[in-house]
Amino acid sequence: MRTERNLTRLDRVFARLDREPERPAHIDVPKMSRHRAVLFVATLAFYLAIVWLVVTTSWLVRFDWQVMFFRPYQQWAGIHWFVDYYVVLGQRGPTAVMVAAWLGWRSWRQHTLRPLLTLGTAILLLNITVGAAKLGMGRLGPHYATVIGSNEMGLGGDIFPSGHTANAVVTWGILAYLASTPAARRWLSAASAVTSLGVGLATVYLGTHWLSDVLLGWAAGLLVLLALPWCEPLVALAETRIFALRDRWRARRGRTAPTPAPVPTSPVTAPVLLKPRTSSGDEVPAARETVPASRTARPPAHLAPGPHTTRSERTPVTPIGSRRPPHPERVARGTASAAARPAAGG
Repeated sequence: MRTERNLTRLDRVFARLDREPERPAHIDVPKMSRHRAVLFVATLAFYLAIVWLVVTTSWLVRFDWQVMFFRPYQQWAGIHWFVDYYVVLGQRGPTAVMVAAWLGWRSWRQHTLRPLLTLGTAILLLNITVGAAKLGMGRLGPHYATVIGSNEMGLGGDIFPSGHTANAVVTWGILAYLASTPAARRWLSAASAVTSLGVGLATVYLGTHWLSDVLLGWAAGLLVLLALPWCEPLVALAETRIFALRDRWRARRGRTAPTPAPVPTSPVTAPVLLKPRTSSGDEVPAARETVPASRTARPPAHLAPGPHTTRSERTPVTPIGSRRPPHPERVARGTASAAARPAAGG
């Protein structure tokens, strides 16, 4: 009786992955729709509003100082160890490695470079925009503040906007941006929003950022994600150029590689090693037989020197130890005396 093996959960996962098509065409590339454009403009306005409120030393700056004097890391000291680990989800190095590993596997699985190229584009935009804003505004952090109530702008700092928060928004939000189904995109969007929110509040808890830094970091990361559809043509062009370069390299490598010698397929002739002789001692002309090329050549047979007789001319020899008595009247087959012998029972 034949029984089928029960598949484990891991077997079912890999079986489902094996059915995933190569270079899937059903995954749509996001475009700059009207809804996305409106959201981009609204986020940009929020970004500029936060900058203006900090530059003018408004109520937002006073609220930053109140949160700093509250010292959350002392009020809730019991969760300090957890926040120290959780804030790593916003560091650029570890998060970029984790997300790049996942997107690299997706790129290999789907035979496309779009996930990795999109991640690289997003990180490049993040470094340019956030880095320029940090260096341009030069705000000092809470631990290095000099004058109580001031905005601490233009003093050589680099914490406005929050890089941890912006990096968390972009790194985890890129997974939702590259999701293959609407349901997965919704779930991943919610997860990335909660993660980036927690990272921003963790920096405020530890006292490394003002609250306004976190607000501006959320806006900066969201602007990068919303601007990615404008970069999709460049991503597609880069993918095409990379694949064309790979094909040219393979073709050049194929031309320079030595070609193996062709194996002959037509039959070849080989001389027969045994040369029979006639009864007079003359050699029979050697014949050539057709030997297929795939047949393995046998070693030559070595015979004793001298004239050799054919099998019909040899004298029959009684085997040693045979119980049959010799018959002197027995003659070799094929001779005339054998034909003249009377038939038995005549």
